[in-house]
Amino acid sequence: MSDGTQTIRWGILATGGIAATFTEALLTMPDAEVVAVGSRTLDGAKAFAERYGIPRAYGSWAELAADDGVDVVYVATPHSAHRAAAGLCLEAGRAVLCEKAFTINSREAHELVDLARDRGLFLMEAMWTYCNPLVRHLLALIAEGVIGEVRDVSAAFGFAGEFPPSHRLRDPAQGGGALLDLGVYPVSFAQLLLGEPDAIQAWAHLTPERVDDNTGIVLGWNDGAVATLSCSITADTGAPATITGTTGRIEIAEGFFHPERFTIHRQGETPVTVRLSEVTSDHDRGTLRHEAAEVMRALRAGETESPLVPLAGTLSVMRTLDAVRERIGVTYPGVD
Repeated sequence: MSDGTQTIRWGILATGGIAATFTEALLTMPDAEVVAVGSRTLDGAKAFAERYGIPRAYGSWAELAADDGVDVVYVATPHSAHRAAAGLCLEAGRAVLCEKAFTINSREAHELVDLARDRGLFLMEAMWTYCNPLVRHLLALIAEGVIGEVRDVSAAFGFAGEFPPSHRLRDPAQGGGALLDLGVYPVSFAQLLLGEPDAIQAWAHLTPERVDDNTGIVLGWNDGAVATLSCSITADTGAPATITGTTGRIEIAEGFFHPERFTIHRQGETPVTVRLSEVTSDHDRGTLRHEAAEVMRALRAGETESPLVPLAGTLSVMRTLDAVRERIGVTYPGVD
């Protein structure tokens, strides 16, 4: 896939909300073609295919994985099924973009990475934050020393919901709780800035099913940097983040995982707000397009992983999430 103009053919595995939004993003990209969708049921796959004009619908993941007309599969199942779904596609020789949290634990993540590397196949976690151009610009400014040396990162991601005991977010067997659904974002954000932590502490309130619904995390680095993070399915935090350095700070008022703007505060200077594009109603799909574009760029270049979302970074985040779960006493039956 070395032709820089070649259309990349996508398969969509699962038919939920994020699969729909990602498909809608792909349909606006002239170098992307959605050619197939696979679901656990043929009726579900057909309905999704009809909705988006997708030519082939399969009633099993295996049939989608076996489709030689697919260049890359987007895995959009709940994270408890990522190991099985992504593994099936890799075994069949398909490149994979897998939603986050990448897997339910670091062991499964290592298995997928080892499989992809053994087969020489492209694999990437769908951490859209890392592909966002405003986040990339923020990283470049920090590297240039705009706020000095980063000493503190704070980030929170939570929404308020009333979930019955039967909901997947309260089901340990499905990797329920706030941590994997939402906590993966602040942890990934902190590690994008500071790398893998040297010390990890955490506290959480657990539901009767023993999954976390409100969690606080403190990460520490031997050079003195710290991160204070939280995630919740009981409180709407607005997803703010602050990065504080030795000579200033950067504030993201909301939506740090796909920001529209950030403000730089430097000692003795007027704050400066940075935007790379105007805010539009299509912001989510726009961010997903950056993610898809990076996958397609890498495939055309013959790369097996993205430098923006490296597999080593994904594995590092999964190790941190495992450590947090150990601290808060959350286990997932059948996998831990």
